[in-house]
Amino acid sequence: MRHETAKLAIATLLALSASLAALVARAGGWDDFKLRYFHWTSRLSDQSQELADLRRQEINPEQATRIDLTQLLNGGPPKDGIPSIDAPQFDTAVTTPFADDELVIGIVVNGEAKAYPLGILNWHEIVNDTVGGVNLAVTYCPLCDTVIAFERGDTTFGVSGKLYHSCLVMYDRRDDTLYSQPWGLGVVGAEVNESLARQPAVKTTLSRWLAQHPDSQILATDTGHRRNYLRYPYGNYYTSEELVFPARNQAQRELHPKAIVSYIWAADAATPHNRFSGASQQFAHQELQQLGEQVVEFDGRSVRAVWDEDLATVRVEELDGSEIPSATAFAFVYPAHFGAP
Repeated sequence: MRHETAKLAIATLLALSASLAALVARAGGWDDFKLRYFHWTSRLSDQSQELADLRRQEINPEQATRIDLTQLLNGGPPKDGIPSIDAPQFDTAVTTPFADDELVIGIVVNGEAKAYPLGILNWHEIVNDTVGGVNLAVTYCPLCDTVIAFERGDTTFGVSGKLYHSCLVMYDRRDDTLYSQPWGLGVVGAEVNESLARQPAVKTTLSRWLAQHPDSQILATDTGHRRNYLRYPYGNYYTSEELVFPARNQAQRELHPKAIVSYIWAADAATPHNRFSGASQQFAHQELQQLGEQVVEFDGRSVRAVWDEDLATVRVEELDGSEIPSATAFAFVYPAHFGAP
């Protein structure tokens, strides 16, 4: 009897292994398989930790939530399961292992230039750093390609493990407030509706960045974590039309979901439930590359978006030439977070 049970167990394991291998092959590889089936974790939209954090601070959840908590989904890894980089080390143009075509986030503050390779940010999403004397949280969401640098004051930010319409939700380690990265707004917690100040940040290639800033520091792979920073961990996600997690208002989108756009935004004092309130404007990179520049009305004034030939990206500025901090993102992000209700 024991022998027959063992044979049955082995046969079951072999069948499961064969089924898994078939699913992986059908998906096109292990990374693509993980992406295709990872969304199952979103069914576990459990907000018990967030509610416990609020009650611990004697905060009424009904007064401290800007969003519908049922749309705050588990991304898979738990809180800090994707570790932020809190003590960043840096290389130079000579010592960095990254190739010329590596995509980076480039930042200049008070004359100090730094570049953050997406090969590292794909695994960490947030770098708590100081640039030009200003404390920043340099943030990147691999699922929505959002590049935003926030002023963090005397706190640090971590990865909450939650997603809101397929995008990164950060948390403030000082009081556990959750922030929607595309909005830069507190959405759950003590600082709900607080808007984070931003600094200009661009997404470009390492070679283009160094051509403009040859003395720039470059985030090093010495992070204290064992990761293959030269391997993209998301399969074919960057070019596929598919999303892993749901994002609303996609009928309002005219572009390929992974087309690259830049957008600017300014929140107002209104606090409508589950949506943004204020001014916003997006610019499609492909269109700006052809036009060269575009002047639009934004928040009661005229502003100009220009195609930066040197960095191959969009920059947004006041008519006097001063830069307006913008975000770069996949096209699906804008309607999901700034679209009409």
